[in-house]
Amino acid sequence: MRSSYSEEDVILLLKDITGLVSPQSTEEREKLIQSGKHYSEMLPIEYVPTEKYMKVYYEALESYSKTVAEAVGKLSDKIIENKGREVVLVSLARAGIPIGILVKRYIRYKYSIDVPHYSISIIRGRGIDDNAMKFLLGKYRPEQLLFVDGWIGKGAILNELKKDIEAYKGVSSDIAVIADPANVTELCGTHEDILIPSSCLNSTVSGLVSRTFLRSDIIGKDDFHGAVYYGELADSDLSYDFINAIEKEFSMENNDDGIVIEGQGIDEVREIGKVFGVDDINLIKPGIGEATRVLLRRVPWKVLIDQRYKGDPQLGHLVRLAEEKNVPVEYYPLTHYKCCGIIKKIADA
Repeated sequence: MRSSYSEEDVILLLKDITGLVSPQSTEEREKLIQSGKHYSEMLPIEYVPTEKYMKVYYEALESYSKTVAEAVGKLSDKIIENKGREVVLVSLARAGIPIGILVKRYIRYKYSIDVPHYSISIIRGRGIDDNAMKFLLGKYRPEQLLFVDGWIGKGAILNELKKDIEAYKGVSSDIAVIADPANVTELCGTHEDILIPSSCLNSTVSGLVSRTFLRSDIIGKDDFHGAVYYGELADSDLSYDFINAIEKEFSMENNDDGIVIEGQGIDEVREIGKVFGVDDINLIKPGIGEATRVLLRRVPWKVLIDQRYKGDPQLGHLVRLAEEKNVPVEYYPLTHYKCCGIIKKIADA
């Protein structure tokens, strides 16, 4: 699969399906998803954000590069300590790809080791790409593989991983992430709900690659899961702009932020569901990264922001997106997260 990333940074174990799938509008996809069609059988229309939104993105990148770099450093130290020097990074496409590249580069920077980095697809409700797993297990020992993602919202992908990985003897279901406000993995850079600027954009910060795709008329039984390459967005590609901004802030020493949280995020998500009358917790997307995705890719009902973070620049891009899309922002007390996006029920959409 081609991308705007160098193969020295990542090898994508994906099938290039560019030109084979017609992208659909957000509203059209949302109606189909909520009527039972699986999200992996469709692709969204990718667009270049407004100038105002991009201004907020650049401000976020400038303000939080150091925070993210520290979290990458802490995560990388834990990876070497826990998995050893022969680790193979397997990022989950696509949010995990830039994070996997940053971890690979940090390990080279601090430990002078060039670890392999591949990216594969895992789809909620459809599982991990079995052909990609077989490819990796043909090259490496099971205990070398470590899954990498950007952040954890509720922990749905981690649950998917735990279920799927039972089929591959010796492969750990551990997942390494920058931020884990859900409090479900120790292999994280921080338990704080921090802004990872790559969550603010779609393909233009992910090597111009779409989210992954799985539909039997296009993906055969021996194929990797698919993705589209958006070459037409090359002039707006900020993939390496993001990587370089974080890498510039790498440091040999990474201070522990000392953040300890009690309980798990999923309990808070269930409570939000009760308070706001949302029966399906798949419609509740907690944390900065997930709330951003709701505004970028889904049909949002409302955004919740913890009162303590009213006016916080970390959430500036969210407020800007909510304004652009006329989505109400409500201030609501949150414990694990700084914000939460809620998707419209189809009856209301």
